[in-house]
Amino acid sequence: MAEYLPLHSPGQAFTRVASAAITAGNLLSVSGSGTVAPSAAADATVIGVAAFDTASGANVTVFAGGVQRLVAGTGGLTAGQFVHAGATGTVIAHTNGTTDYLIVGLALTTATATNLVEVLMVR
Repeated sequence: MAEYLPLHSPGQAFTRVASAAITAGNLLSVSGSGTVAPSAAADATVIGVAAFDTASGANVTVFAGGVQRLVAGTGGLTAGQFVHAGATGTVIAHTNGTTDYLIVGLALTTATATNLVEVLMVR
């Protein structure tokens, strides 16, 4: 009988190639086969958070799941709000009941725009 093992276990960091310049803490999305880039607004392909700054074409470590510190986008965030991808790898408040598939996490702290917010990642 054959066996199967996952390539990466839940919560385990993994590596992808950057297809654009990336800043540590950027929310990352799939940008091609084996590549990632900072997430765009309302991006449905979010996979995790960048571990460090990197240039296009270099490898970057991706953290998925857990509690991450992300930059709050336009409008800021309040603890208890669901969040989804904002522009340039940030997170913004999600309006419940509309495109709920975009939700990437739940804000655990409150933050104004451009400041760090703690987010419990759900994907």
